[in-house]
Amino acid sequence: MIKVASYNMRKAIGTDRRRMPERTLEVLREVDADIIALQECDRRLGERAGVIPLHMLDEHSPWKAVPIAIRAQSMGWHGNALLVRKDATVSAPRRIEIPALEPRGAVRADVTLNGMTLRVVGMHLDLSGLWRRKQASAILHEVDGCEPALPSVLMGDLNEWTPQSGCLRDFGRNHRFAETGPSFHAKHPVGRLDRIMVSSELRVVESGTHHSAAARKASDHLPIWATIEPA
Repeated sequence: MIKVASYNMRKAIGTDRRRMPERTLEVLREVDADIIALQECDRRLGERAGVIPLHMLDEHSPWKAVPIAIRAQSMGWHGNALLVRKDATVSAPRRIEIPALEPRGAVRADVTLNGMTLRVVGMHLDLSGLWRRKQASAILHEVDGCEPALPSVLMGDLNEWTPQSGCLRDFGRNHRFAETGPSFHAKHPVGRLDRIMVSSELRVVESGTHHSAAARKASDHLPIWATIEPA
């Protein structure tokens, strides 16, 4: 069994408008997932350095960043990153180019942990419904075209407010959604913008949204999580 999670960390800027990467790490330790998809993990300007310094991740967490970044101090690609347990085996890390009007991207890697190998994708989709569907198509094409075929977990901030429509319908053709509940806004969550989706080879054992005092302050999104096993 593997626990996965997705978290739009909002560049570690909390609802109190303070940037505190150590608070973000505290929330991640509370969730304690084996594989984590992060969104908004890098600064948008300059060197686009990771908001959580890599030495802090190494010294104060059980995770390592999947090597996807193209800049030395960055953690991810267009703010998307994957964290995995330090004893996990990672292969085929890749940046996924997706069509967009503003800088957007997705990341993927094959991760082996706890006797399971998964193809994991992290994403942060557009605010526009039309572009979200184009991006979903590009991501699904990438996943479907990979060899060898593997069970897949797709996670991220989909920015989709309408249930069972748009990109959710596209993803739902070959993936099931974990029932994680609303994650936005962190203080009063009503929107299910963040999603975890698994292919038919996998079963969601348990899932939810992480509510804690730290999580309600650390970002405007709450983390979502799911435990999965072979179907």
